[in-house]
Amino acid sequence: MHALLVIDVQNDFCPSGALAVAGGDEIVTGINALMADFDAVVLTQDWHPAGHSSFASSHDGKAPYDMMKMPYGDQVLWPDHCVQGTDGAAFHPMLETDRADLIIRKGYNPAIDSYSAFFENDHKTPTGLEGYLRTRGITEVTVVGLALDFCVNFSAVDAAKLGFKVAVRRDLCRAIDLNGSLAEATAGMTAAGVALD
Repeated sequence: MHALLVIDVQNDFCPSGALAVAGGDEIVTGINALMADFDAVVLTQDWHPAGHSSFASSHDGKAPYDMMKMPYGDQVLWPDHCVQGTDGAAFHPMLETDRADLIIRKGYNPAIDSYSAFFENDHKTPTGLEGYLRTRGITEVTVVGLALDFCVNFSAVDAAKLGFKVAVRRDLCRAIDLNGSLAEATAGMTAAGVALD
């Protein structure tokens, strides 16, 4: 059984969004076309409360894309984005959300960010996705969405560590590429055994 994980295809990650990924809207049609080929479709949704600790605006003297030490490790400080209930947090209007079996919301704990579909950024606190996939009998996942070097990367690597067979469709992802993050993510996914298609 094979699931499609669609990572964070939301307005704030698309052109004119608060944390726009170049070409983020270009992948939507291709993702929609792929959905019918899978036994399950799971969407993730970045879902931050206002004033989230990963927002640069929550820290005096900090600017977007600065790095900061958090109790769980290094954290990029982001522009305010995907705030719960806002248009920016909504899925891209062309994404066929009705095809989803499950929507996982992440990043809702104000004290910790959550890139991965499987764990918060402490790499310990689970989202519940692993249990859902296992109870569905799913052993293989294909990951698409935004952004390739952050949430797609963390989700793919965690899925591989949990024993799923994992592929990333790079043609249906777009990257931020912050200070070499794309090359680093690509190397990390390859080392984890993720197939980069």
